[in-house]
Amino acid sequence: MFFKVSLLIVFFVLMLLVGVYYRKASSSVDDFVLGGRKVGPWLSAFSYGTSYFSAVIFVGYASQFGWRFGISATWIGIANALVGCLLAWVVLGKRTRTMTRHLKSTTTPDFFELRFGSLKLKLAASLIIFVFMIPYTASLYDGLSRVFGMAFNIDYSVCVIGMAALTGVYVIVGGYMATAINNVIQGIIMLGGIIAVVVSVLSGLGGFSEALSALSQVGGEGVYTSPFGPDVRSLLGVMILTSLGAWGLPQMVHKFYAIDSDKSIKAGAVISTVFALVIGCGAYFLGGFAQLFDGPAIRSAGGGVIYDSIIPFMLSSMPDILIGIVVVLIMSASMSTLSALVMTSSSTLTLDFIKGTIVKDMSEKRKVGLMRIFLVFFIAVSAGIALWQHSSSVSFIAQLMGISWGAMAGSFLAPFLYGLYWKGTTAASAWACFIFSVVLMVSNMVFKFIASPVTAGAIAIVAGLIICPVVSLLTKKPAPGRIEEIFSCYAAKTQPPVARHNPLTVNHPDN
Repeated sequence: MFFKVSLLIVFFVLMLLVGVYYRKASSSVDDFVLGGRKVGPWLSAFSYGTSYFSAVIFVGYASQFGWRFGISATWIGIANALVGCLLAWVVLGKRTRTMTRHLKSTTTPDFFELRFGSLKLKLAASLIIFVFMIPYTASLYDGLSRVFGMAFNIDYSVCVIGMAALTGVYVIVGGYMATAINNVIQGIIMLGGIIAVVVSVLSGLGGFSEALSALSQVGGEGVYTSPFGPDVRSLLGVMILTSLGAWGLPQMVHKFYAIDSDKSIKAGAVISTVFALVIGCGAYFLGGFAQLFDGPAIRSAGGGVIYDSIIPFMLSSMPDILIGIVVVLIMSASMSTLSALVMTSSSTLTLDFIKGTIVKDMSEKRKVGLMRIFLVFFIAVSAGIALWQHSSSVSFIAQLMGISWGAMAGSFLAPFLYGLYWKGTTAASAWACFIFSVVLMVSNMVFKFIASPVTAGAIAIVAGLIICPVVSLLTKKPAPGRIEEIFSCYAAKTQPPVARHNPLTVNHPDN
């Protein structure tokens, strides 16, 4: 117990010191939200990777999909690395950095306004982020609290409040740079932790060969040890949602806004891919042996499987030193993602919803101050939702958390991607993606016409990639002069700062 507590104290102090150290480097909006757009490849890559993999992945997804698909769940981790990281950096990285600098764009909704000349589109994107980000944020607490309960027998509410408070302090004080530095520290802990956990669990099962042999006897005919598992179609849906879906999540593409150079993007692509291969494949590979831990400890009173209990139960028999490492591992995964989500939510609400619509003129100091207030608000609300859900029988919030990726990625991925590459992409096509994805995911939550929200999310993402070009071809094209000005950034060897004035921000067709 002394060792576990000592590890946590060192971890907490380190996070707080980083936040305090960078407090003076977050006085302006660009500094607080984007690190002054001077973030190098290592910080950017680790920030991307640690925002990608949270306690939801380690405790929830790895358990659930490992139970359903067996060893083939490892394909999810491989897809996360190659599609969610490598291909995302190659396809989106340079273009996102170049165009967002040219437009002086700070957030995803801000990009939609400047790229498509529509204030209403920005407000709609802000609303989607606001609605679907908070419950997703609340989901991060569950996995962490289960591991804390296993390691320390600490009450759920104490875990939630502690994590919320610690994350809030270093993000509010130090802004993006404190978050990025802490993400590197958290990422290193995650890398070492997942390797130690996989080796320990397999050793407890008698080694890899023995564990694989035992798993082959479950379900008959080696269904859980086959290359593609018992349900290839569902496996593909999970791979699409968790890999391609990352391209449309604001907290992920935000890393490309902040990176300092095109050269750093190339290095960041390699670093984030290696990170994702180790973390993603390790987590899903570990979850692939979930069936070997079946028993009363992971079953409800009615006999159903409690997926979130599988990984904590796997880890409960490990030596204390490894349990301490696991606790810090899950804490790192949760806090890194939480910091990215609340930073995205607060900046979106301040810069895209309040500024210019409710409050016309705001100084830099007031913007940063308001973002800090909303950081506290988002952290408090997400923690409150997590505590409320834990103490009540309400289940719709859990469903809403499950559809958040599908709603956001389905809405944003296609218009963002096509908007970077194709001059003919129209505002109407972005509206079509927004409406289709939100209606699909919310109506499916209520009527359940698609059995799995993961499959529904994958459908929303793929459908958006078809809807966006079709609607663009059928709707009025944007003004040629304005589009040529926007895309001129790709022809220039350097991209000097561009003031936010005509033709980029005035004469909006829907104002």
